Amino acid sequence: MNHSNNSADPDVVLIGAGIMSATLGVLLKELQPDITIEIYERLDMAAAESSDAWNNAGTGHSAFCELNYTPVLADGSIETSKAVKIAESFEVSKQFWAYLIEGDLIKIPGNFIRSIPHMSFVWGDANVRFLDKRYRALTECHLFKGMEYSEDPKQLAEWMPLIMEGRDKSQKVAATRMEIGTDVNFGELTRRMFDYLKELDGVTLHFNHEVRKLKRQPDSRWQIKVKDRASGGKRKVKAKFIFIGAGGGSLHLLEKSDIPEGKGYGGFPVSGQWLKCTNPAVIKKHQAKVYGKAAVGSPPMSVPHLDTRMINGKRELLFGPYAGFSTKFLKSGSYFDLARSIKVNNLRPMMAAGIKNIPLTRYLIDQVRQSPEDRMAALRQYFPNARSEDWKLEMAGQRVQVIKKDPRHGGVLEFGTEVVSAADGSIAALLGASPGASTAVSIMLDLLGRCFKNKLNSAEWQAKLKQMIPSYGEPLGDDARLLEEVREHTSEVLGLKNIEQLH
Repeated sequence: MNHSNNSADPDVVLIGAGIMSATLGVLLKELQPDITIEIYERLDMAAAESSDAWNNAGTGHSAFCELNYTPVLADGSIETSKAVKIAESFEVSKQFWAYLIEGDLIKIPGNFIRSIPHMSFVWGDANVRFLDKRYRALTECHLFKGMEYSEDPKQLAEWMPLIMEGRDKSQKVAATRMEIGTDVNFGELTRRMFDYLKELDGVTLHFNHEVRKLKRQPDSRWQIKVKDRASGGKRKVKAKFIFIGAGGGSLHLLEKSDIPEGKGYGGFPVSGQWLKCTNPAVIKKHQAKVYGKAAVGSPPMSVPHLDTRMINGKRELLFGPYAGFSTKFLKSGSYFDLARSIKVNNLRPMMAAGIKNIPLTRYLIDQVRQSPEDRMAALRQYFPNARSEDWKLEMAGQRVQVIKKDPRHGGVLEFGTEVVSAADGSIAALLGASPGASTAVSIMLDLLGRCFKNKLNSAEWQAKLKQMIPSYGEPLGDDARLLEEVREHTSEVLGLKNIEQLH
């Protein structure tokens, strides 16, 4: 536990020491330096669950290569609005990170972000037609300027040699490539942000502390009951505002808050595994994040990708993730998490979503039953010459997909992230998964608009937000010149490739 001007009744309590709490904490302290914050994390370090590099968070999700962000509509056209929004959001995140670097709030960027090409790869006539159509639709927007498309096997062999070596020459293939893609170690970034926060006056960071209960008080504050998991001691803390950013653990705490806005929400847990390459020669030959198409009925987190990452200063090569099913809501959670989350108010939405998503259930059952040979067969679709002895299975993260009430269908399974907040803005919880970490800054700005509306609209906060995020309030998808300016700046500060320099 780190003590810094400890207050029994802080202004703000952040539950969970992941990327979301870190981002919100820094934003609030920059906007209002005298605000007091207490942070509670049930594990012994920050970013140990969803934000950790081994637990899926790693790609700088900017919609360059993730095919699930560009669905095909009924008329055959490609829907690009979600991809544009995610691309805009990632640019907002980069601006905020550049502000942290320039102000020496966190140290050099090389430890957590670097340039790496983002590619989409498909095979078969129908998929090639889809990728070509997607490429044409996306490149109409300046956010995707510089994207390349090719069906030429020689060109593709230069872009991604492992994927093309040993491939059937008669197979029709295609790929897109964005050279300004990024690899982000969100675990490292999160820990650097908490290192900064814990040195500030009015901030206290508690590890090995679990929030067990929370209840609204007559004076409109929230009281939480916290247990020290090391000593067994318990304490009560009151705060004006609570943020629940506990990953898969957020749903339980949202239910305990008993706010009307949280009624009807449920969660569907999906676990994951990676195949990790152990052969340095193979790792050296691949330098890209290559995403394919998800299997029918699979969750977005299961989009297969052959992924180069830098983790703890070492270059790694992963394939997956392979989906699975566990009743845990956290990697370090309990097998009773799913059962405990079922309440009278969310039973109908959860049942309705379950019936509607039977293909997903079948998919997860098939994934759980996979043998090592089955996993290698999936890898060889992307890397034909893969050898079993060069790969080992590793556990990835645990995700909880959002189930919410729906007037027409009773309940729907949502893929993505969702902020649930009380009408008076006194409490908010973040539910869901990908693209999560990459869009954390935009998500927290949305939260500020809900929960700190009056302060957010003040001249002081508006000026500070423009200083931190120069494009704040201006959609980058609508302004090519502004995008060029902010990309040039963030690329210089973060040490990234800039499309204007490459072409």
